[in-house]
Amino acid sequence: MTAKYPGVDGYVGNTPLIRLRRLSELTGCEILGKAEFMNPAGSVKDRAAYGIITDAEQQGWLKPGATIVEGTAGNTGIGLVVIGRARGYRTVIVIPNNQSPEKMHLLRTLGAEVKAVPEKPYKDPENYNHIARRLAEERGWFWANQFDNTANRDAHYRSTGPEIWKQTEGKISAFVAAVGTGGTLAGVSGYLKEQNPEIKIVCADPYGAAMWSWFTNGNLETNDGDSIAEGIGQGRVTKNIEGIKVDRAYRIPDQTGLTIVYDRHCPLRFRPQISINTLQSRLARFQSPGSRPSAGIDSRTVKQCSRLAVSRRTLRFLLLQHGDAAPWLHVHVWFEISLISDVFFYQNCLQFLILLRGPQRRPHPIVL
Repeated sequence: MTAKYPGVDGYVGNTPLIRLRRLSELTGCEILGKAEFMNPAGSVKDRAAYGIITDAEQQGWLKPGATIVEGTAGNTGIGLVVIGRARGYRTVIVIPNNQSPEKMHLLRTLGAEVKAVPEKPYKDPENYNHIARRLAEERGWFWANQFDNTANRDAHYRSTGPEIWKQTEGKISAFVAAVGTGGTLAGVSGYLKEQNPEIKIVCADPYGAAMWSWFTNGNLETNDGDSIAEGIGQGRVTKNIEGIKVDRAYRIPDQTGLTIVYDRHCPLRFRPQISINTLQSRLARFQSPGSRPSAGIDSRTVKQCSRLAVSRRTLRFLLLQHGDAAPWLHVHVWFEISLISDVFFYQNCLQFLILLRGPQRRPHPIVL
């Protein structure tokens, strides 16, 4: 019997765009956030989870009542549990034990079996991803393998990219995203580049990750520092990352991201003197869409690409890093940005930030 109505897995994607007033006013352009919190499990990772599961079904790797196992420190695990349960599968999540207790509690509440393991680098055989792979091999489970399963990027090529193109009527010139698995950046950029090769692809990277180094220098050598942001930051070239053509990348420190996220009394001038501890202490008051460090990391990229002068064909941006002025960057007037931010403790809220052409005028300088 064919069901007349879909389950929650039938409502992944087709999320709306929301105008972000303050950022739009700050930059003098129209900036829109893609509301990925409206996916069933609350984040953009629902798209990857749905794509991986349905691809495995088509390949014959998932049978009714099967078990899905995955190593994840981010929202992919939540998506796999919700989408998997809706389609009749059991889910086992292997997660580093340095992740938030709230995230582990949520996974268990949703019905997952959670195995918390010591955090190890990818090269260590006890890394959480390798443990998930071994469990799949030993017990006959399906390993989702979000990092190297290209069904991840394919899901964004088929859904997220076309949605953004349609919703903006093709009037965009760049797309910016942080990298976790690389699936979002790869899939969306692949589709958008096919529609218009002139669209710029930009990566926002936290300290401690190596994607800035990879896209800028062609190596993984620069990965110094650390970040408190969960779910983004990558130190190796995954199968999903392979072949991505990125036009520009930025490194965003936590302090800057946290200031942008939490210092709401200062919409135009962000005060770098505010400490991370002070900002974190405001968490309870500011638990609203856009309240995680990853929000500020991509928001800072928006600021670094903010328009300081406009001509007929060119947007002029002053790139700022650590308070120092960098050279002017010229790009076409249509510029799209992606914002990755979390709502409450672990759910992504505004996943993509789209910046459209503003009025033909020279705004006052913006102090960041």
